[in-house]
Amino acid sequence: MSTENLPQSPEQAPRKPRVAVVFGGRSSEHGISVVTAGAVLSAIDRTKYDVLPIGITQDGRWALTADEPERMAIVDRKQPSVEQLAESGEGGVVLPVDPANREVVYNEPGSVPKALGEVDVVFPMLHGPYGEDGTLQGLLELSGVPYVGSGVLASAVGQDKDYMKRVFTSFGLKVGPYVVIRPREWQQDQSAARKKIVDFAGEHGWPLFVKPARAGSSFGITKVDDLADLDEAIEEAQRHDPKIIVEALLRGREIECGVLEFEDGPRASVPAEIPPVQSHAFYDFEAKYIDAADGIVPAPLTEEQTAEVRRLAVEAFDAASCEGLVRADFFLTEDGEFVINEINTMPGFTPISMYPRMWRETGVGYAELVDRLIQAALRRSTGLR
Repeated sequence: MSTENLPQSPEQAPRKPRVAVVFGGRSSEHGISVVTAGAVLSAIDRTKYDVLPIGITQDGRWALTADEPERMAIVDRKQPSVEQLAESGEGGVVLPVDPANREVVYNEPGSVPKALGEVDVVFPMLHGPYGEDGTLQGLLELSGVPYVGSGVLASAVGQDKDYMKRVFTSFGLKVGPYVVIRPREWQQDQSAARKKIVDFAGEHGWPLFVKPARAGSSFGITKVDDLADLDEAIEEAQRHDPKIIVEALLRGREIECGVLEFEDGPRASVPAEIPPVQSHAFYDFEAKYIDAADGIVPAPLTEEQTAEVRRLAVEAFDAASCEGLVRADFFLTEDGEFVINEINTMPGFTPISMYPRMWRETGVGYAELVDRLIQAALRRSTGLR
């Protein structure tokens, strides 16, 4: 029997890719992660993607949250938290650990588990340890779920300022003088560890910057002008990380450059300059996110300097085997040399943050930036690549 004249059922519309935006986390950067996620949720094209917001509380619970970006902002200098956004104080979101199954499940005590549907890609807006450092990336690799940004190795290297500098040095990138105090050194002999820093200051001079080795957003950093303030600075850094790094002051201009993965490989944005912040000792968290210190975009550099810092930013991206995005931070020293300070594999990503501002000036707006990152993640497979 011919079916030519029978009514045809309409073709089912293809399912939109589902993006899980994961934010919050256990690090000291919990609040700014929530703020960043709010900006990304507002920018994702809902005609192109379905969205599932998942917050991680400060004690590590994966919570289902409302899709309400307007509640995810700094208000009266206070940062938001996942605890304020969670739909339940007890329920938890569970990712699959079977690469053949990408369905996310929500468990509420005393209730039947609820299937939330499959996730095609994760947009991890986590900053600092337990998210930006390769831990979440490893979980997603085990689950077989693609994700935005760098993989396990690059994320771990990008979080640890000690090993980051070692990698850069091995690739011929110039870094500033530094010394590392590991937890065991401090625990076994504080006097010897302190002397190590004092000897470093004797060689490179005061002031020094005492930092947590594996934290971001300038948390725990102290500018130390003399020996009298050293112990307090060490204690502050160790509140965020038992491993600390001490860096010499580099006199020069602070220059930043964004790197974004395109279809044909990574490209660098126009650079920005962070001018001295008169109300702050250095470009700390308050200056970045609360008082919104203005960076200069594009940086007032010569054509040759602009080309050089863009080249070095891509070189740093490749040296650490990064993917997706990176913000590379440099000092332009008084003798005209670029010295790399660090990279951020998931940089500040609010609309006022330097990374989106640099790309906006380069011709890629915020919504397009978010879309390009999702598309780059969807093009990649998990596993070895």
